Parts: sequence; structure tokens; C-alpha cells
Amino acid sequence: MEREVSFCPKWQSALWVLLFIVSCLYIAEAEITCRSCQPGNKWRVQELLLKFDTSEPATGLKREVFGNGNRAESAKSRRLPCEAGSAECAPDRAGYVGSKLKRSTDNLRTEGERYELLSKEMKVSLGKMSDQHETGDSETSAVRHRERAIRNKVGTGVQDQAPAEGTGSAARRRVTRSELRWSGEERRSAGTRQEEPKLNSSTFALTGDSSHNQAMVHWSGQNSSVILMLTKLFDFNLNSVTESSLWRSTDYGATYQKLNDKVGAKTILSYLYVSPNNKRKIMLLTDPEVESSLLISSDEGATYQKYRLNFYILSLLFHPEQEDWILAYSHDQKLYSSVEFGRRWQLVHERVAPNRFYWSKMGLDKEPGLIHLETSISEGQALYVTCKLQNCSDANKGKPFPGYIDPNSLVVQDEYVFVQVSTAGRPIYYVSAKRDVFTPMKLPKYTLPKELHVISTDENRVVAAVQEWNQNETYNLYVSDTSGVYYSLALENVVSSMGLEGNVMVDLYEVAGIKGMFLANKKTDSQVKTYITYNRGRDWRLLQAPSKDLRGNSIHCVLPYCSLHLHLHVSANPYTSGNIASRDSAPGIIVASGSTGSELTTSNVSVFITSDAGNTWRQIFDEEYAVLYLDQGGALVAIRHTPLPIRHLWLSFDEGRQWNKYSFTNSPLFVDGVLGEPGEETLIMTIFGHVSHRSEWQLVKIDFRSIFNRRCTEADYQTWHLHNQGEPCLMGVKRIYRKLKPTSRCVMGKTYSVTMTSGPCDCTEADFECDYGYERRSDGKCSPAFWFHTSSMSRSCTTGMTFLNSTGYRKVVSNNCTAGVSAEYTARRQQCPVQAPRGLHLVTSEGSLSATLGANVTFLVFLEEGDGARTSITVDFGDGHALTYSNVSSIEDGVKHIYKAVGIYRVIATGENSLGSETATLYLHVTCQLEYIHLSAPFVAVRNKEVNLTAVLWPSQVGTVTYIWWIGNNTEQQPVITLEGSVACTFSREGVNTVTVQVSAGNTILQDRKSIAVHEYFRSHLLAFSSNLDEHNPDVAEWRLDVSRVIKSSLIQATGVKEDQLLVTILPGLPTAAEFFLLPDKQITEGKPEKSSAHLDQLSEVLLSALNQNLVQFTLKPGVQVTVYAAHLSAAPLVDTSENHSGSAMLMLLSVVVVGLAVFIIYKFKRKIPGLNVYAQMQNEKEQEMKSPAYPTEAPPSAQQDLVHSLEILDTEFNSRPIVKGSSQLENRV
Repeated sequence: MEREVSFCPKWQSALWVLLFIVSCLYIAEAEITCRSCQPGNKWRVQELLLKFDTSEPATGLKREVFGNGNRAESAKSRRLPCEAGSAECAPDRAGYVGSKLKRSTDNLRTEGERYELLSKEMKVSLGKMSDQHETGDSETSAVRHRERAIRNKVGTGVQDQAPAEGTGSAARRRVTRSELRWSGEERRSAGTRQEEPKLNSSTFALTGDSSHNQAMVHWSGQNSSVILMLTKLFDFNLNSVTESSLWRSTDYGATYQKLNDKVGAKTILSYLYVSPNNKRKIMLLTDPEVESSLLISSDEGATYQKYRLNFYILSLLFHPEQEDWILAYSHDQKLYSSVEFGRRWQLVHERVAPNRFYWSKMGLDKEPGLIHLETSISEGQALYVTCKLQNCSDANKGKPFPGYIDPNSLVVQDEYVFVQVSTAGRPIYYVSAKRDVFTPMKLPKYTLPKELHVISTDENRVVAAVQEWNQNETYNLYVSDTSGVYYSLALENVVSSMGLEGNVMVDLYEVAGIKGMFLANKKTDSQVKTYITYNRGRDWRLLQAPSKDLRGNSIHCVLPYCSLHLHLHVSANPYTSGNIASRDSAPGIIVASGSTGSELTTSNVSVFITSDAGNTWRQIFDEEYAVLYLDQGGALVAIRHTPLPIRHLWLSFDEGRQWNKYSFTNSPLFVDGVLGEPGEETLIMTIFGHVSHRSEWQLVKIDFRSIFNRRCTEADYQTWHLHNQGEPCLMGVKRIYRKLKPTSRCVMGKTYSVTMTSGPCDCTEADFECDYGYERRSDGKCSPAFWFHTSSMSRSCTTGMTFLNSTGYRKVVSNNCTAGVSAEYTARRQQCPVQAPRGLHLVTSEGSLSATLGANVTFLVFLEEGDGARTSITVDFGDGHALTYSNVSSIEDGVKHIYKAVGIYRVIATGENSLGSETATLYLHVTCQLEYIHLSAPFVAVRNKEVNLTAVLWPSQVGTVTYIWWIGNNTEQQPVITLEGSVACTFSREGVNTVTVQVSAGNTILQDRKSIAVHEYFRSHLLAFSSNLDEHNPDVAEWRLDVSRVIKSSLIQATGVKEDQLLVTILPGLPTAAEFFLLPDKQITEGKPEKSSAHLDQLSEVLLSALNQNLVQFTLKPGVQVTVYAAHLSAAPLVDTSENHSGSAMLMLLSVVVVGLAVFIIYKFKRKIPGLNVYAQMQNEKEQEMKSPAYPTEAPPSAQQDLVHSLEILDTEFNSRPIVKGSSQLENRV
């Protein structure tokens, strides 16, 4: 149902008063909206918002007044939603990152009615008749919006006078506190009230709710006298509702009954919903901070039943036809469904994107209970799935789009579905018409959009607002053909601004009641001008300014240098007032605020009206008024914006030419807002206000029926012809409307309907717009763009079939012209040419050049030109496998393949027919997840001697890998970056040096760090242990570090060696082995080589003696005593000297020795041999290093791993084995 909503301000000394009056469920808003565009269904939330600011005492009260909220609804306000699930529709999140596909809510979702009132302390305004558009470049739109609200909220004088007696510039001066009193006119009229016309009204006070700062109102309409009102006290410190009251009226608002006892005296209510299909069904939500429950009524709120919830509802979506079917979105991204109007709920799906779920549409979807939704897969990936209402199992899910889509990009609107897929940082937009296959949207080639927003999908075409690569605050409007695929430019540089919820709004307004008529604000040479079109954007022109002002003075304003400019801002909520209004029931009548001159300004704003659909305009106010439509547009109601208490309003019965003043209350009232009876036939209104800033809400019911003395008859109507500056043929027809005569003062009533007769017109060039790929020249003709090939439309044509060969023109959608030049401008059907395949494209479904090992990779093949039905496609996957298909259509869903090895594969697609062939190549990187890395480095190194460092990976093959090395303790040293896992380095200073390696593989970066002790002289020896230690060795780095410390303590205790002269390290792997390092005492050796050598020899003898005598022992745990030995590598002879063996045995032994030496040499110098893969040899150490201590009983390494481990020990030994400088002394390990 429609609502008449208006706002006038009330004085509050300390707070901004905000009142939302709503009739239907609030539709969540997104990033962009046109200024107009009437919702396809009437079930929208209705909100009244009023705010006051007394933060600047010197300048008096700040006020915000809202006019008829029904304007936005009648004007077909298409609003793109913000995050569903937020009660107040908060600003968008990183979200919406540029080039995200946004959507309109027109015909998008039939939501139930949700009513909410914002707080009195809110400091920003949603909109009012004087809320003007600012075009400065130095501030954001949101800041400009707030600043202009402050500038425009000024007084209009101390006298409550008729509109025709405007106060000129005085109307915009500041009101001081001394002026906050009754006007002289009000005081004078107090003694003579019986002499002035008075409306039939009654007043009711909501006793006991004076502290409540929020209110929600629902008026059922549809011949119902029931009004529900929920008032709340919202505590801004606690950020929650602390009190609530529910009121109900059954006599159109004359009296109200408090229903707190019926819903529970201690129950705190937060939201009010009404079924869009049955206004008798009411749903109340309790405050989740106290309890999570639903209260349901089936008798217009007379009685209620309470039902507990186990989840917190953020938003509801009612089915457009089934009154009991509801979708509920929870705070944890879960979607629930109910087929019993909320009495029982069932989980539908988890990880659902907010505001990206939709009901099916009859005639398009196969099942009425089908749900379209977007589910999140990862941070940058989502899926478009469909599922059944009561059964959303994996087996019943549908995936209409093959592959992943960008998060928050699914839009299901009317017969179209839109998704977005980003490839190489650039978005590709796909559209499906009538639930057919998805096709990339074809914008002009070099549009390169940063953002694309779906504005409208009316009448089988798409209107999109695109911010191109070179735009910042403006958008270009594009219109599509019926398929939604091919787009042509309609208007450039349309002004945009930032809404209060963070949503972008473009200044585009669709006029109600006149098909094809739009208003738009365009920025040209830094000036904003208003343009009008009567043929859906095919032609635009400036508005002719009024010839006279309110006082009859002539206005000198000559086109194109001077024209009328309008503020096309509709409120952020479709049911609160903005700057412009029109009605389906009153075609041709438009009321808007604006200014005359060379550009749109925010100063000297007046209110204008047109009665002939924008051909001529008249000024009706030179100050700010909220204007409401009454009796289906047969009368207009105006309430003045003022910070003063008022008791008058004005009525006009002749389209604003004359105004009559009426009183609606005996005592002046600070007006908060006005709610009209639902429906275009509004004759009853309720004004909400306060007598003082501490009083309860006063509800004044006004019945306008008393001022009309009769019903309208046929004699009261006249006809008028729609035209555009004398041209009667608009959208291919001549239209004649019926409307009330200005002299008739009668009630049209609820039975009145707009009558229109039409006659066809011959087609002219003006009925055709430029087709895709064509641009309009200065002479009005359409010619191909420089990038467009005129033969491209036949490229996907099948031999033997026909195609439409464009003439460069296409008829404007919904244009009904006939004959004339139709044959000349209409595309001609021709036979498809026979041609070789050209423009073959090969991509992955995700648009990525990488894939995960073992995952299903989907390849998509597109052919721009050629007979797809007769062109075979062969896909060679580069791994020895290939597939051939007979035609392109057989692979519309893609070609799937699984790779079983890591690598870079050259994938080749070949298209071939009898006339030729075409190939496309894609290089695909198949990778696997890098799980662990291990840095292999010696524990001790000799100063100035080369040391080999190796990063061991697990798995050893993960794809393209980059290694970043930080070597040494110099913090200013730049890292070394290599593509190989090994580097050689030297250390010039003694001490402990840190080596860090980071390995980057795909999106994964892992690192390991080791410390290397660098000394010029040292001795070392391997250690062995009693076998019981192996049973307790989990082979993890932490365990080795702890046992090394214990062994060091045991050696010091047994030998008396100084702590700073001994280093011990446990080597990875089994059996357990270790190595100790002896360092010289520099105070004794004085740094001399000969003394150092002798000193180290003495220490070695001491330690070896203790080890050989089994003096070094430690307790690992109670009952486990471990003995440490000096390791001996040559425990058995290599050669059997028995004389019974022949020479062949000696030859075999010699061969083994040679092979062993070869293996050792290769291993030793493996890092210097080009192309030699060393990962396999390092696997054992890496694998054992990373084993979890929770699994110490895993199988021992294989024989090959034992060999590798032995090689590693030798490698470590020879890298770290010190030699006395200048001589080559080496421990005998044999």
C-alpha cells in the first residue's frame, strides 16, 4: 500500500528527534540507487525521520523536514540494497570494492513490512525538500550531504503565513532563540479561531511514553481502520532498547489502546513486520539482548502468540505470493526458512552472503519454492547455487553458473541474473536472461568499468550505471537490448552522491505515470544541469524555466544559457520525502525543489510544479515546504518547514495555483511527521508532534473528507494531451489522459482510476537508438565506433541458419510505433556466412593461470567467429592427454581435467573446420600446498670457509618457488633471492650468526631459521648413545635441543671443561647420534695457532677418555639411564684377508669402493652441478625434522633414507670439521 509521509520539525532543546513511520518491510539498501524508480511491489517500509540539533545555541534550532514519503514510492524508487541483516542498513564494508556488481531492489524482492525509528541523537539527515546536491570536489559526498543539511536548516520567519506571501531571503536566515515562540499570527488567531477554516481532527496523547525516542507505525489500509504503533526507548550508551510500548487504534487513529499486557509486560520489542500478502498478519521481534522470540498475530495485532527462536534474525524476506513463506537471515550468516509464518524454522544453508538470497519468480523458475543464493567459499570466492525451500541438500542443489563468482556479486532481478568474475584484476560481468545460459555483458569495448550497478530491469531491458576508468564522481548510463547482453550509451556524466548508509546514489529520476519519462542531472564543464527525456534516454533536453515568479514578475531565462534545474534526491528510504515527487494516479504532475540559472545551486531554492509532464513549470513556494498528494492527486497538502510550533497547513485544489489555509489543532504543535492513509486516495492523515520537548507524542488525526461536499462526476474531468514541446508522438503513440478540472472541488475516491487513450504513430528516426557498437554523431546519425567490426554480429552464426544484421539502430524498448521508417532502421535477417574459425579463446572457469594438484580444472573455450556447429574443438592438456569435441556447443559447460603432477603445462585448444583452423594457448601452473620447510646448515663453521645452506621442502615438488635468504647479523644487509634451494656463503667474523630462509610458493610463505657458531679453530667428534635412547627419540627439533643441553651438562660435569669451550648438537634421524665441538680458550692460547692446536688436543683427550670409560651418563626419565660413547666409524674391516677368496671377490670389492666414492663426490658437490635435483637426497632429514612428537612410533626410514642420512652426517662433518689454520689436522674416524 502507498503512504503519504511528510515531516515537519519539532523543537527539542538538546537532542535531534528522529521519527520513522513505516508501512512495509524495509528493503535493505546497497551501494547505488537512482533517484526515482518506483518499486515493483508496494510492500516497502515507511519511515519518518525528524531531527533537531541544538548543539549551536547561537544559531538557534537546526531542523529537518520531510515531505510526502509516498513520492519515492510512486516515483518508482529503485534502491540498491546495503547489507541485509542490519536493522539500520549500515554503510558498506570493503566491500564493495570498485567494480562490484550492485543491484536494484525494484521488483527484486517482495519483503514484508519492517518498521524502525532512528534515535533522537542521530546527527545526519536522510533528506528533505531543501536538501540540495553539492558538487564540490574536495569533500566526500557524505560530508557534503551533512553540511548542506546544516546550511538549509534555517528559519523561515516568525510569522506562520500563507505560501504565496513568501519571505524571500529572510526565509533562509538563522532563527535565534528569541524567535522560538508563537508567531504573531498564531497569537492573533488564538482569539478568532472560530472565524478561520478548520479541519476535522482529533488529538490523542501517548501517555507514559514521554521518554521514548523511537517509534514505528503501521497503517494497514485496504479499508482497514487499524493503526499499530511501537514506541521504544533506545539507550545509546548500552546500544540497546530498554523500554517499549505497543499501541493499537481501531478508529483511524482517533484513539489508541496500549497492548503491553497482551505481549507481556516485561517484553521488550524491537521490530515490527507485516506480511505483504495479508496485512492482518503481524510479526514482532523482541530485543535479542533480553530474549530472542517472535510474537505473531493473525488479527491485525489484536492478539499475539509468542515463539522462541534459537537464532538472531537480522533480516526477513517474504515470498511475493505465499503469505506464510519467509526467509530469515541470521547474524552468523545462516539462512532459515519458514512455511508457517515464523512458527517453525528450518536451516536452509550456511555461509550465505548477506542480502544475496532471492525467491524464485513464477514463469521463470521451475519451482515456486526455489531459492537463489550466493554462498561464500573463501575470502575471494563464492558460488551461485539454487536449492529447494524444504530440501537444500547437496543432491538437490543447482549450480547455474559454472565456476566461482566474486563475493557479493549475485543479483537476481526480474527475468535477469547477474554475476561478476574478476580475471587478472579486471571484472567480467555475466548475465542470464530468462534463466538461460550466462553470457558476458557487452559494454562498449573501452568502457573499462570501475563499478557497474544495475539500476532497472523494467520492460525486458537493463539500465546500468557504469563508472568508467576516467570518472570519479559521475556515472554513464547504458541501456541494453532485450537479452541484457548488448549495451549502448544513454547519457554521460550523471551526477552521483554518497547516501547516508554509504551507498552511492545517481541523480536519475523516473517519473511516475508517464512511461519512458526520466529526469537526470548531468555534469558538464563543472556545472550540473537537469535534463529530461520522454523516450527512455534516446533524446535529452534542458528544462524551460518558469516565465514568472510568485509575485508575477517576469523571469528572464533563455535556453540554453539559463534553465530550470531540479534536485532529484529521493530519501534514503523510499517512504520518506526527498526533493521531487510524482504519482501514478496523477500523471503529468511533478513537484520538485530547485533553482533557475546556468546550473543547479543550493541557494535560493524554491519549489516548482508542472501539470503537463515537464513542458512548462510554475513556482509555487519560494521557501521550503513539504507537499503531499491528496485524493489521488486531486488536491495538494503543504506543510511549511519551520522550527516553530504550528497549527496550520495549506490545501490546493487547482494544482498549486491557489492555496487555502486551514488549522488542524487548537494549540500549536511541534510537528515531527505526517503519515497518510495507505493508498493513492488518501483522505485521512495523522500528524505526529509534541507540545513541548518533554511532552508525550501527540497524534492528531485529520479527516479531509469534511472539506469536500460531493463526489466527482464526469463533468468534473477534462482531457490533456501528453507532448514534448508540441510533439505528440512519444514512445510511438499519442497519449491522452483524463484529469480533474482546476475548478472542480470534489472527491475522486477509491474507485477512480487513471484513464488513458492512445493512438499509434508512424516510426521515425527518433524512435530508434544506436545499436551496440555504434555511436551517435553530431548530425544525429549512428555510425560504427572505431573499435567495432560490423561483421562481428555474424561471427557466432551457424552455417545454414540466419542472423540479424544490424543497421546501426535498434528500436527503443517499449516503443510502439509502426510502419514509417521501421523497415529502414530495423535489423535485417540474413544467411549466416561460411567462414573459418577466428578468435578462439581458452581460459579456466576461475580466470586463473594456476591450479591445485589433484583438483578438477575446468577449461572454457570461446569462438568469436566461425560456424560453431561445424567446428571441432581439440583440447591438449599438455600432460599427454587430449580430448576432441565435434562442435563448440558440446563444451558450453567447459572441459574438465585433473593433473596428477606438479609442473607448468602448455594447454592448447584447436578449432578446425573445412575452411581453416585456429589455436589458443594457455600456460597453466599446477601447484600443491607447501606444508613444511627445513633449513639444513652446519652447527659450527670455520671462519672464512665456504658453508652450504640448503632449504628442504615438503612436499619436495610444489611448483615455482622463490627463496629469500637473510645471512648474518647485519640488519642493513639486503636479502639474497634465488630460485634454487641452496646457497653458499662465508662468515668473516667469529661468533653466532643467524641464517633465515623464507620460501614463497603461490600464496604460501614459510620460513626456518638456524644459528651457526663461527670459529677459527675447533675440534669435533661424533657421539653415540646406548640403544635405549632411540626408544624415546620423537625426532623433533625441540627434543634434540633439550637433550643436547643435558649432554653438554653431563660432559662438563665428567671432565671439568669450561662451558664456553664446549658445544653439543643432536643430529636429526635415527639411530640417535650427536656431535661435540671443542673451542680453544683464547686467554691460554693467546690466539696462536700452535697453542690452540695443542690446547684442543689436550681437551679432546680428556673428553674421549671420559667417554671411553663410560663416565658420561644422564637420566632421561626415571628408570631410563643413557650412556654416551665416542662414536667409531670403522668397527669392522672392509677387506676380508682370508686366503680362500679368489681375485674376483677383490675386483667386486674394488668396484663397490669406486661406486661409493662416486656417490660421495656427487653428493659433496651436488650444489655445484647444474640441473641436479637434490630434493630427494634431503627428504629424510626434512621429513624427520618435521614429524610431530605425538607420533613417535612411526615406521623407521627406509634403507635409502638411512643412506641419505649417513651422507648428511658426512656432509655436516666435512663442512664443519676444523683444521688447524695452516695445517691439516683431522680426527681419525675410521
